[in-house]
Formats: sequence, C-alpha cells, structure tokens
Amino acid sequence: MEHEDRIALFLDYENLALGARDHRGGAAFDFRPIADALAERGRVVVRRAYADWSYFDEDRRMLTRSHVELIEIPQRMGASRKNAADIKMAVDAIELAFERDYISTFVICSGDSDFTPLVHKLRELNKRVIGVGVEGSTSALLPPACDEFLYYDRLEGVDIPPVRARHARPARQNGPDQRPPEPEQQREPEVEDQPADEEPGRDVDTLAVQVAQTVAGLQGSASGEVTASRLKRTLLRKDPTFSESDYGFRTFGELLRHLAEHNVVDLAEGPAKGDPEVSLPEHGDREVAFGLLRGVVGDLGSAGNPVALSGLKNQLRRVRPDFSEKKLGYRSFLQFCKAAATSGAVDLRWSPEADDYLLTTSS
Repeated sequence: MEHEDRIALFLDYENLALGARDHRGGAAFDFRPIADALAERGRVVVRRAYADWSYFDEDRRMLTRSHVELIEIPQRMGASRKNAADIKMAVDAIELAFERDYISTFVICSGDSDFTPLVHKLRELNKRVIGVGVEGSTSALLPPACDEFLYYDRLEGVDIPPVRARHARPARQNGPDQRPPEPEQQREPEVEDQPADEEPGRDVDTLAVQVAQTVAGLQGSASGEVTASRLKRTLLRKDPTFSESDYGFRTFGELLRHLAEHNVVDLAEGPAKGDPEVSLPEHGDREVAFGLLRGVVGDLGSAGNPVALSGLKNQLRRVRPDFSEKKLGYRSFLQFCKAAATSGAVDLRWSPEADDYLLTTSS
C-alpha cells in the first residue's frame, strides 16, 4: 500500500452533471464509472463534491451512497453561485495539497477552463493532476494542462445516449477530427446488448472478463508491473464485496492459475515470492480472434465490398458462440477492431456516407 498513489477527488458537480445531461440526450449522471476508473489508478482517500444541493436531490443520495462528502454552496441573492463553488473548490484543493503530503494525485472533475490555474499550481507543487469532463462541454484549454484527462462519455460503464439525441445536438467546435469517437457510443449497444448470455451471474466467465479488463486498465494507466496483490486490491476497490471463494477458489492465486490455464492472463515471477506478475497474453487467443474477425469480414464482404461495424459482433458469434472481446482485455468491440486493424488483420475506416465504421480484409 505504501507504493500506491493516494488520490483526492474534487467534483464541480453542476458543471459535470449538467454537462452530462445537456450533451448526452438527457441521460442522468452516474458517479460509479468515475470511481471505477480511479480505482485502477490508486487509492481514493478524499471525495468531495460542490454544488447547491437543493437542485440535485436524487444525485445527492447517489453520491452519499458512494461516500462522497457533499459541500453545500447555497445560491444567494445577488451572488454568483458558479464562482462561489469554483473558488471554494480551488481553495480546498490547495489547502489539502499543503496539509496532506501523502496525497500524490488530485482529480478535478470539471470541464471549466477556470480551473486551469489550479491545475498548474497543483503540478507546480509536484502533484499529479487528472481531469474528468464531459466531452461536449469541456473547454479545450483544460485537458492539455492535466497529466491525464478522462472524458466521462468514454468511461467503461457509462450508458450510451439515445441515437436521436446524438443527431439532434449541434455540431461541436473542436473540428472534424473529433467526430469518429461518436460511432463508438452509438454502435456499442447493437453489438454489446443483444446477446442475453453476455452478463450471467457470479460465474467464472463473468469474473474472467472483469479480471482481463482490470489488468488492461492497470497496464494502460499506471507504471510498473501488475502484481497479483495489486490486481486484487483494484478488484476490491471496484467491488468491496469481491471474494474468490464466491467463485469456488480457495485462494486468489488459485483463481489466477485457473485463468492462466484458460489463456485469460499470463503469470510470471513477481518481485516477491507468492506475488506473481500478471499480464494479458500477447498471442494465443488474441491472434485467433483476429483471424476469426478477418475470416468473417472476408466472407461477408465478398468481391471486396466493405462490411459495416454494426451487427458484426453477432456475425462473429454465429461462427464462435463463446467470442467476447472483453475476455481479451478490450473494453469495447470497436477497440478490438482497431487493435485488429493495427495488427494488419483488417482495414478499418470511418465512412461519413454510411455513418459507421467499415471493415475490409487487408491486402
């Protein structure tokens, strides 16, 4: 635990919640995806949210269940509620930076560029800063100032906004190069939500998906090897009720050996005895899955015709019913297809005419 990052989380709640609703078809804000993303990055020791909570009654209950401290910023006659919340949040963050030396990472949940000076000052104090904001309402000035910036819309577990709302919203000002991520949000339900067997109860297949996703998140967001002890701590942050015994294993090491035998993870000697290093397989099932994708795209796109991403996952499952990109460590089917394109198995491109990604077999 002494080598883990200690994280302080500050939420400019009005900016985040209203931004999510305005730019995501009226969908309610959910704190859990942010909590899960931070669990992969360290131990969250402070959670504070700032707002006039008389406007967010349901949200207040949701945050309280997640052990977030609610800081009340009441609206007063003739005063700017926005500036009051921003100033209070900035003062508390700086105060904590000086008083709690063990806090190494500050998470600023807001898309407001007014927090850019705060980010600069925290980094000047040798603190790592992670920003979180809604993609459509985040100022272009804030993400470059942070050490890492997470778009709420892209976090694992965030619900997909309605297609109608996505087409109805005005064009964003960030330029055409920002458009391709939208189909990932729009198309995911067609390939993720249809199969009824994707989310069974507490069984080993579900656990394998969770472990693979967590290992992938740790490898992509933190430095150093992913050890078994570190992996279990992260799983417990995501679900404090997690226990390998619920899945029929006596120890966590026995569980990992079972997953290694089924090529979900690879195990290697770690820095301490009994604490192996855990990683995702570099070959094996992943290469087989890429070959499966290439074969299906080749069959569907005879005579060189491109194949749309929508519905493609179901086509793969007709050939291989147990296919799941999540068991390979990919958070979405689009991410899996992008990895296959990078490896040369297929070609992938965005088509404005089809309003979808198109795949062909690489030459």
